[in-house]
Amino acid sequence: QVQLVESGGGLVQPGGSLRLSCVVTGLMFPSNAMAWYRQAPGHDRERVAMIDVYEGRTTYVNSVKGRFTISRNNADSTLFLEMNNLKTEDTAVYYCNVATWPPSWGQGTQVTVSS
Repeated sequence: QVQLVESGGGLVQPGGSLRLSCVVTGLMFPSNAMAWYRQAPGHDRERVAMIDVYEGRTTYVNSVKGRFTISRNNADSTLFLEMNNLKTEDTAVYYCNVATWPPSWGQGTQVTVSS
């Protein structure tokens, strides 16, 4: 059984930084593409960043390019999302995702960007 546990969310001022973590258990790490999604109230869930299985190729939604970095630590089976220069529009619940079928999701961690 795949389990994902996110942490690292919180309240930060605009321009600040946060690092989200997602510990993955229940499968080899990495064995699937992994991603971070976010969902704000009244908005569709969107994929923020993705990292592929072997070479670690990354992709980002345009709104976070240059500010967010997705990475992984294979020894710790942990996925990260480094978020810099945070903006109020980044406020959302952030979810870790693994591309199993059906997809595997964490419970989410709240990120609030506010002065």
